[in-house]
Amino acid sequence: MTAAGADRSSGEAVNRAWPWLVGGVLVVVLLGALTRFLESNVPGWLEKTPFERIGETVEFPVYAIALGLLGNVVLTKLGLREKLAAGFRTEFFIKTGVVLLGASINLKVLVTAAGPAILQALALITVVFGFTWWLSGALGLDDKLRALLASAVSICGVSAAIAAAGAVQARKEQIAYAASLVIAFALPSIFLLPWLADKLNLPDAVAGAWIGGNIDTTAAVAASGAIAGEQALQIATIVKTTQNALIGIVAIALTLYFAVKVERSGETKVGVAQVWERFPKFVLGFITASIVGTLYLQFGGAKATIGTVNDLRTWFLIFAFVAIGLEFSLRGLREAGWRPVVVFGSATVVNLLVGLGLAWLLFRNFTVG
Repeated sequence: MTAAGADRSSGEAVNRAWPWLVGGVLVVVLLGALTRFLESNVPGWLEKTPFERIGETVEFPVYAIALGLLGNVVLTKLGLREKLAAGFRTEFFIKTGVVLLGASINLKVLVTAAGPAILQALALITVVFGFTWWLSGALGLDDKLRALLASAVSICGVSAAIAAAGAVQARKEQIAYAASLVIAFALPSIFLLPWLADKLNLPDAVAGAWIGGNIDTTAAVAASGAIAGEQALQIATIVKTTQNALIGIVAIALTLYFAVKVERSGETKVGVAQVWERFPKFVLGFITASIVGTLYLQFGGAKATIGTVNDLRTWFLIFAFVAIGLEFSLRGLREAGWRPVVVFGSATVVNLLVGLGLAWLLFRNFTVG
């Protein structure tokens, strides 16, 4: 085929893909709008009924994920899910929502929480990554899958698994295993951790640090933090963002380890360009939004403007939760077998226990605001 023919074929493929991409985005937006509608109206519908308390306590993350899962089933039955998947854009919605969340977090909270958040992140990642790596090896898992699981459960879920996959050149099916496990464990954690935090009577900062340090996706952390309360959400986001910032370091370490020790491909040099490429740049957007929002209010800006930004943030997080439900797949879990599930489940328990201890130790005297 000539170069002109190849370009023409490529252009035709793009033209065919665009309608499906737009359709996928529209599905997310429509389900997001339905989520907002239910959030606004269900409490009124259930007023003066036996379910009134449930209607008052259920918030948008529950509706969004439920509708996403329902849409997942319907689209799969219709044979449309895979075609529309390019428009679900989970990572984009997550990162945009987190950046906008920065505008509502006072810079003083961000700066004062950074110290204990860094200590918690370093300790938790070291312990949980080490335990997951050891148990995966003991159960005979492939080294590349070990790296994905250890990164996902100890840092930030799918994003960390994807970064680790690039570092160790993992297979696509291994990425699917890790991603499916992350979502399967993150979904119940969204509701379980706020409930446990309430039952344990944890202070808001401790609850937020526990949620941020344990739930394995940024979107799920935001969802769980929203259920626990605005102050817990702020700390949870800061802790999770701190962990996110360590993705690049872990990816670089894995790159060196696999190149020099596992695959024995000789010397490997990692320069500044590679560090910057792997660094989660939305973290900088989050910090910038916090600085801008703090200075805006400091110099007399209207709180209503920040409220508008917060409302926009909620929309993006709703879209992210819907997309998580739409992308969830049991096939990856079935194909993985029982060993990765045992590893991930065991590591999650270790993460919960160690994370709670660190959150209490570092944040029990911390006040938000």
